[in-house]
Amino acid sequence: MRAELKGLAKVKKVLADGKTIFYCYAWRGGPLLKKKDGSPMQPGDPMMLRAFTDAIKERKTPSTETMDKLIVEFKSSSEYESKSDKTKRAYNAYLDMISKEFGGLTFDALQDKETRGEFKSWRDRVAVTGGKTKDKPRPRTADYAWTTLARVLSVAKDRGRIAVNVCERGGRLYAADRADKIWEAEHIAALVAVAGPEVRLALMMALWTGQRQGDLLRAPWSAYDGKTLKVRQGKTGARVTIPIGPLLKEALDAAPRRSITILTNTKGRSWTEDGFRTSWGKAVDKAEVEGLTFHDLRGTAVTRLALAGCSSIQIGAITGHSPKDVDSILDAHYLGGKIELAEQAMSKLHEHVSRT
Repeated sequence: MRAELKGLAKVKKVLADGKTIFYCYAWRGGPLLKKKDGSPMQPGDPMMLRAFTDAIKERKTPSTETMDKLIVEFKSSSEYESKSDKTKRAYNAYLDMISKEFGGLTFDALQDKETRGEFKSWRDRVAVTGGKTKDKPRPRTADYAWTTLARVLSVAKDRGRIAVNVCERGGRLYAADRADKIWEAEHIAALVAVAGPEVRLALMMALWTGQRQGDLLRAPWSAYDGKTLKVRQGKTGARVTIPIGPLLKEALDAAPRRSITILTNTKGRSWTEDGFRTSWGKAVDKAEVEGLTFHDLRGTAVTRLALAGCSSIQIGAITGHSPKDVDSILDAHYLGGKIELAEQAMSKLHEHVSRT
């Protein structure tokens, strides 16, 4: 029997009443072997061989209705096509992982609620290995892989290709905590002291505009008119016109125009994202600034504007955040117990009381 059922996958489960049962699959990721009443067949069931053999026969029958087909259809959807090239490349990496692991799963198998457990087991393996042979745990990679899988199935469900998305509400393994991750004056001074002019200009633009790294690297000189900088945000598509303050204006006006883009590398060429990350990382290491990223400059800009007395609407007009998102950033991640805001509030209260 064991030879005939080669490849049979069994999952042990202990019920609430202490009873142990098994879920038997024709193969790993394959269909659950069930009795006529729909309950899972148990090892030793006399009909197990018949059910197993039928499942294997169906597996050998070519089918175009598989996960791979859904992946192809996902790539033709607006969910995928509307994304930037960078986002598409990220999607493709995870779609390749999904195809390699589950590409042959049929629509019936994809909609079986027990398959969710197989998907979760895969996500857990990715969290440990990153999808490859690696030591370092990568829960964030696992979350991205799971989210991509869920989106493929969501698009398929919306198009009527499948009736159930078993990956809905998957939960997250990675919880980023950027609380209090602010570039303080001493961090900024340390980086300025060791960085080259190209990196210093990137730092200035991030601090005074609150824009994302990719948007700043793509910003052309034509978007700067001496008074404002116009940015089209790659992530949301939002267009933001940012008034340029005196310090940033001085830096921009003094910068050499060596390329179409404002920010360039030491050779006068537009930065690639990888090239910029490398140069930025070297400067940060040299400055001995630890635990802070370029993206934290975006939150720092929001915080600096708030400490200067700007409202959420005013801040969002510069950074491109909605007022709700600005409030969320200030409340949950950045300001926390900043005494400066409390001092500002008390000063305003004192002025008000003094006038009455």
